[in-house]
Amino acid sequence: MSQICQITGKKVIVGNNVSHSKRRTKRRFYPNLMVKKLYFEEEDRWITLKVTAAGIRNITKKGLKTALKEATEKGYITNY
Repeated sequence: MSQICQITGKKVIVGNNVSHSKRRTKRRFYPNLMVKKLYFEEEDRWITLKVTAAGIRNITKKGLKTALKEATEKGYITNY
């Protein structure tokens, strides 16, 4: 499975390691992903999502139903 948040759409980005002598080598910055099991009250069931810390804060702020609806509209998640 790819390293993409199902709520915010954050994914791996590419950058450089910069040494003391300023030589640059490619590196990857990974999102802070966690596999979380959340209770979806409207459908009375548990769902498993791969979300970042920012995604968890988003769910806490807006609510699970709203966050899932927005993620579906933006194309980050197809089914849950």
